[in-house]
Amino acid sequence: MTGELATRPMRIRVATPADAPAVRDIYAPIVRDTVISFELEVPSVLEIANRIASTVLRLPWLLSEDSSGAVTGYAYASRHRERAAYQWAVDVSAYVRTDARGQGVGKRLYERLLLELLHLGYCQAFAGIALPNAASVALHESLGFKPLGVYANVGFKRGSWHDVGWWQKEIQLPSDPKPPRPFDADLFG
Repeated sequence: MTGELATRPMRIRVATPADAPAVRDIYAPIVRDTVISFELEVPSVLEIANRIASTVLRLPWLLSEDSSGAVTGYAYASRHRERAAYQWAVDVSAYVRTDARGQGVGKRLYERLLLELLHLGYCQAFAGIALPNAASVALHESLGFKPLGVYANVGFKRGSWHDVGWWQKEIQLPSDPKPPRPFDADLFG
């Protein structure tokens, strides 16, 4: 089925709380079976619905669908830090359904997410990657993210300590930035 996915058209749209079951289906095995996510318990559908609802009030949460309407992946942005001078920076994440990996889904989601962030006025995007994760590193670097450094032994999961590498992408760097605009799902298209 993997080769078949590569030839299918893909639609990218804004996630809604109703997408929480599909998002959870993608995310659950990552939480449960890997150290890619540092969550220790799989969040409930309600928790994911709440995360989507609160994110899209201010920042994009996008998902991809195949031609049958099945969700194949998602990407979203979140605040990087709380202090006011950080308001132009975001953290970004993307997850792709197991059978859709290696088909460009993550790259297309990130390209669209970064474009939305540019239009909103954001300047820097940061990605934390639990290491080792060659596929995620390759994805981020293919999009122009540059390695910053590693938080060594920062997370304990599945019986051992794990590092997190940090990557940064400059989206834009205006000399007199205006505060970023809130994301408006109705204007996405």
